[in-house]
Formats: sequence, structure tokens, C-alpha cells
Amino acid sequence: MRAAFIIAAKDLSQRIRDRSAILLGLVAPLGLALIFGAIIPDTAGGSFDVFLGYVDEDRGQVSRGFIEEVLPDVVAEGLATATSYADLDGALADVEAGTIHALYVFPEGLSDGVMAGQGGTVRLVGNVDQSISTQIAEAILDGYLAEVDAISIAVGAAVLNGATDPEAIIATAAGAPAAVVLADTEAASRELDIVTFFSAGMAVFFLFFTVQFGVSSLLEERFHGTLPRLLGAPISRWSILGGKALTSFVLGIVSMIVLAVATTLLIGAEWGDPAGVLILMLAGVLSALGIMAVVAVVSKTPEQAANWQSIVAVVLGLLGGTFFPLSQGPAILSLFSKLTPHAWFLQGLGDLSAGDGLAVVVTPALAMLAFFVVTVALATLLGRGKVLAP
Repeated sequence: MRAAFIIAAKDLSQRIRDRSAILLGLVAPLGLALIFGAIIPDTAGGSFDVFLGYVDEDRGQVSRGFIEEVLPDVVAEGLATATSYADLDGALADVEAGTIHALYVFPEGLSDGVMAGQGGTVRLVGNVDQSISTQIAEAILDGYLAEVDAISIAVGAAVLNGATDPEAIIATAAGAPAAVVLADTEAASRELDIVTFFSAGMAVFFLFFTVQFGVSSLLEERFHGTLPRLLGAPISRWSILGGKALTSFVLGIVSMIVLAVATTLLIGAEWGDPAGVLILMLAGVLSALGIMAVVAVVSKTPEQAANWQSIVAVVLGLLGGTFFPLSQGPAILSLFSKLTPHAWFLQGLGDLSAGDGLAVVVTPALAMLAFFVVTVALATLLGRGKVLAP
């Protein structure tokens, strides 16, 4: 056992000196997490601000309904802020400057045209650099105009049937309950906020690059001619394998813990209960170690192992949803993602973020441990008689 620790200490010292483990295990994932967290808005977490403006040249029922009923509800929900403008030119200047992300312009005569059945046009002017905010503003307006269209159709139908009081018809139609009501429900699994998602995603993605240093070092020992010396030393072969595995494990778990602490302090990531996070990290590191061991066993040279391990790490990372939430992809992607430890790791963190206790990490942790057991057994079978061959 002491020999395994000595071998691991030697390998760890080497990786720290050449900075390879630091770059792949800490610098790269932390840098990408910071970049993604900064450039991608967190619409789900409430940190994405939409600044809306409006110019009411119509001052009729259509514009008042939107300005006095729809916009206040949107603002009250914290989805956006709304600013009134009396001057169109000043409003357009603010859109151009980016002070306002999107501007509603209700032209004069809009309500009269709608009431007369002639229709009308509401202008929506968006800042070129705020495409998401503009899409949100358009969706809000589309929802309101769809209701206006429904009321107009109801009024027209009533007039054709002999009704003589359009105002009463409008009031009745506007007060009718909605045919479809949008309600909140609890999903079977939960997603992380965007900052935590990218922090955890980059951590588990680069974990597979980090653990490859230990499991591939046997190939390097053989390539540089130092493996025969190890085999000739008074230590067991299991001590050699254990030392290499311990190197991968230490590099993996240290990188994950440091990234969790760093992203929490620097960008406010919320990983959840430390005990649950540690359980998921331990299971994730073991699963990565097993998968990378299989690749190392079937490789003939250090270069081939590095290339194949990189391909496996990237493919599994993309399939596991480390670069984008799986809910944004096709449904079949969520199904296939379960074939990766990455998806189970992120699912465990998502469920843990809801504060339901440590029990929620049991299934994801067991799934990742299953990857470890299966891949270690496969690596042992494939590498029998040749892993420690000089």
C-alpha cells in the first residue's frame, strides 16, 4: 500500500510541475464557466433584465389595454421594466443606445381602425444587440394582440347577428374566462440555474481529461522504458495499478472541489448541500476513471490513448448535456444522455438544488458507480496479461 502512495505522489508531482493537470483540471473549466455564465442570460433564475419602452400616440382602447393591464402585470412579476415616452425620436434614440431593449409604438388611430374592423399595426423596435429581449417583448405583444383579435371577431359576429351596442359586447368578451389557462407544475427533475449549470457542466466535462493522466501513465512508463524498473522493484503489480488509479482519483476529486468552491465565490454558483455534492463528485470521478481506463487499455501508445480519450470525453460531454440544458434539445437526446455519467451528475445536482435532502442523490450516484463497476471489469478483462507487460 505504501508503494502505491509513493507512485501516486511521484505522478502527482510530475503533473503539477508540467502544469498539465492545472490547465485541464482548473484553468480551462473555470475559464469557460466564467465566459458562459457572463454571455448567456439567466432567464430562469430571474437575473435577466428586459427593459421595455412604449409610445402611445393612439390613446385608445387597444393601447390602453396593453399599457394599463398587460405591462403592469409583466412588471409586477419581475420579468421586465417599462418606461413611457412622449417623444418617439427620444425613445428611438434610447433603443439605439441600448438603454431600452425594445420599444412599442402604438400609432394614432390604431383603436379606431380595430373597432371599425380595418385592423391596425403596432410597431416593435428592438435593439440589434438585444435579440432575446426583443423576442420576449414580441411574445408579450403577440399574446395581447391575439386577445384583441378574438374580441374583434366576437364583436363582428355579434353585430352581424343584430347587436347594437359594441361597447357592451367588448366588455362582455373581455371579461370572459380564458379558454386555456397556464399553470405552474412541478417537473420530475429540476434544472440548475444557468451559472451553476455551466460551472458543474465544465467541471464534469474536463474531469474526463483530468483523470486520463493517471490511467494513461502506464503507457508512458512503457514508452520511456521505466515500466521494467517498476516491475523489477520489490512491489506488487497491484501496487503499481493502485498508484496510477490513485493519481487519477486525486486529480479528479481535487479539481472538482476547487472548481465548486471557486465558482461559488467568484460567480455565485449554487451547488447545493456540500455532503450531497461530495457524494456525486466521488461517484463521478470513479465513473470517469473506469471509462478512461478502458480507453487506455485498448491503446498501444500514449499518443493514441490521449487522442481516443479526448474523443470519448468530448462525445460523452456533448451527449451528456454539459454545454446546454438537455431540455433545449430533442426528447430523444434526454434518453440517450442517460448513457453518460455527465447527465446523471447534472441531474443529481439539479435535484439536490431543490433542497429535498440527500436521498435525491442516491439514484444518480448509484448510476455513476454502475459505470465504474462495468468499465473496471471490462478494462480488467481486456488488459489481462498486457497492461503491465514490459
